[in-house]
Amino acid sequence: MVYRTLSDSEYRSVGERILFEDNHLLVINKLPGEITQGDRTGDECLAETLKAFVAQRDSKPGHVFMGVPHRLDRPCSGICVFAKTDKALGRMSALFRDGAVRKIYWALCCGRPEADEGSLENWLGRNEKQNKAYVVDGKKGEAKLARLNYRYLRSTDRYHLVEVELLTGRHHQIRCQLSHIGCPIKGDLKYGAPRSNPDGGICLHSREASFVHPVTKRPLTVTAPLPPGWKGFGL
Repeated sequence: MVYRTLSDSEYRSVGERILFEDNHLLVINKLPGEITQGDRTGDECLAETLKAFVAQRDSKPGHVFMGVPHRLDRPCSGICVFAKTDKALGRMSALFRDGAVRKIYWALCCGRPEADEGSLENWLGRNEKQNKAYVVDGKKGEAKLARLNYRYLRSTDRYHLVEVELLTGRHHQIRCQLSHIGCPIKGDLKYGAPRSNPDGGICLHSREASFVHPVTKRPLTVTAPLPPGWKGFGL
């Protein structure tokens, strides 16, 4: 197997963004715009970039395994977990599927929640053509129950930082539920933000993940620094 050679700047960027790595897992801080796994756009995905990085770093002439146990929306940033072995992939996928990974997100919102903290529980429907989720009145069709806890952290001149603990993993869940309470995420035109971000991403960041390592069985907590674009807001 021959992988492409990363440029010096791309190689450094990938290396600097690795948050945790051992023989079983690799956790990286995803940038807005990167796709976790290949899609119909044909753009190179993060999994393939990481394969090329590991092959280049470790001088591996053969196949590099990089399994994808979960996905993060393209416009979002933050923690992305990859599996370096088939065994780790199966076990890590089960942790995500069974809700055994505690997931904390930070969202920079255009509105402030009425209550400083609370829980949101909604039924979400999905429009495939629009690639968009909607809050619906009760269980209708293929609607799925979505649950999260939120906590207001602080405000800048125009935006409000909200911490979210994601309890279920529905399509566009955080984006849809926060928009539903009048708090669309900065840059998220699809869910009501007034303008886009210069990089085309949205200000939703997978900030922290905690779980028991699927192979070593040791507790692991990983925290992802905020993207450079957030620094202008004093965060």
